[in-house]
Amino acid sequence: EEAAEWVKANMKKPVIGFIGGQTAPEGKRMGHAGAIISGGKGTAAEKIKTLRANGIEVAETPAIIGETLIRVIKEAGIYDECVTGSAVK
Repeated sequence: EEAAEWVKANMKKPVIGFIGGQTAPEGKRMGHAGAIISGGKGTAAEKIKTLRANGIEVAETPAIIGETLIRVIKEAGIYDECVTGSAVK
């Protein structure tokens, strides 16, 4: 949650995210996803809500991270500079 607030306050370029463990039962430890569910302030759904409230686009599954990133940078008007490398400094 703190990271999402930092992104909103400090990042000019778009940020996307993914929260694992969305289908895991709360409190169940399943490796890293279990740590996400039982640690911090809340459930995966609450973390996603916080990310979105702070302007971070969230991919629902790992399979769509790439297409989510492409859509977000196109919407921001920086697709060309990202693919040519001129946005990387």
